[in-house]
Amino acid sequence: MSAPLSADRFLAALKAEGLRVTEVGDWRTHHRNDKGPWGPVHGVLIHHTATSGSARTVQVCYDGHEDLPGPLCHGVITKDGTVHLVGGGRANHAGLGDGDVLRAVIAEKRLPPDTQADTDGNRAFYGFECENLGDGKDPWPEAQLAAMEKAAAALCRAHGWSARSVIGHLEWQPGKVDPRGFAMDDLRERVGDRLK
Repeated sequence: MSAPLSADRFLAALKAEGLRVTEVGDWRTHHRNDKGPWGPVHGVLIHHTATSGSARTVQVCYDGHEDLPGPLCHGVITKDGTVHLVGGGRANHAGLGDGDVLRAVIAEKRLPPDTQADTDGNRAFYGFECENLGDGKDPWPEAQLAAMEKAAAALCRAHGWSARSVIGHLEWQPGKVDPRGFAMDDLRERVGDRLK
């Protein structure tokens, strides 16, 4: 079990990994902690935003929308590789997912298929929304993929996790397809290489 990093430690971990980070609004105290617990944390969840335009994407992830209040993640990774911090606690990003998947993440074992939505992921995962239309055609620039690798590795390093603690939304919640356009196994391999 891992307690969530403080805002200062979260920011320091990202910067220590060589990331370009911007702080958005009152991200340190911008959270949904009143809706349920934040932590213990067990991994990092990667998403695509299904949006385009960095400024708009960051704003949507900070504010949320009519059906889902923000923050919608902890950090937004835009196409230029910048990590925009938008949430400093429980965030509306993971929703309900498969408890068997969470148990596999905790044990750092191979992921089972996600077949049920019975476990609160918002309390258990850091979330990064990554700017991409999610249509399988919108490119993933190397600067963005490198930032995803570094951000995931930063949190794994801070908590003593392996790359098996990094999963995609599509591996957590039945019916989700994000992130689309690259393989999560490839991202985990990159994270693992960085952690060596």
